[in-house]
Amino acid sequence: MFAYNMREGSVASYCPMYEHQTLFQRWKKVQAYKHDGALHRQWSPAFIVEETDDYWVLASKASMVTEADGRKWMTKEKAIFILFKKRWMNVIAMFKQGRGICYYVNIASPTILDQGYLKYIDYDLDVKVYPDGVEKTLDEREYDRHITLYGYPKDLSDAIEKSMAQVKDMIDHKEYPFNDETIERYYDTFLEMNKPIVNRN
Repeated sequence: MFAYNMREGSVASYCPMYEHQTLFQRWKKVQAYKHDGALHRQWSPAFIVEETDDYWVLASKASMVTEADGRKWMTKEKAIFILFKKRWMNVIAMFKQGRGICYYVNIASPTILDQGYLKYIDYDLDVKVYPDGVEKTLDEREYDRHITLYGYPKDLSDAIEKSMAQVKDMIDHKEYPFNDETIERYYDTFLEMNKPIVNRN
C-alpha cells in the first residue's frame, strides 16, 4: 500500500538504495498518486542521470503520459525531472523550443523508489515558471476542494503550505534546481551516457 504517513515524514513503503546500475536499470517509470492511494498519473520510463541522498534527476526526450482514466498523451519536449527524497515538492524542467526552459513544480510528498517505480503523492498545488521568469500558482481551488474530499489533516496541510512558501522563495533566489545551466548540463549528461556504441572493427 502506498499511503500518506505524516508521522514518518514521508509515505509508507520500502525505499531501497541501489548502486552500480546498468544503463538499462537506470530507466524508471514515475507514478503520481492521490491522497487516497489511487494512481493519478504515470510517465513512460525516463533515465536516471544522477542520484544523491536528496534527489533523483531523470531525463527524457519525450514521454507517454497515462492518466487515471486511461487516457494517454505524448509530451512534445525534452525534459528533466528532479524528484526530491526529503522535500515536499518535485520539478519538471521542460525545454521549450526557441523560448527557453519552463519549470513546473508539483507540491507533493517526498518521492520514494518502490518496486522499481519512483512514486509520490500529488498534493494539488503547482507553480509554473515561464522562460521569461513569470511565475503562476495553479490549482488552488482543487487544493481547497481536496482538503474536504480527502480529509487532509492539519499537519499535512501545514506541510503543503510550508512547501509552497519554500518553493516560491527558491524560485525568487534562483536556488537549485531553478537554474537553466544546471538543467542543460543534466540533459547533456543524459545524451553523453546514451550515445550509440560505434563498432570500429
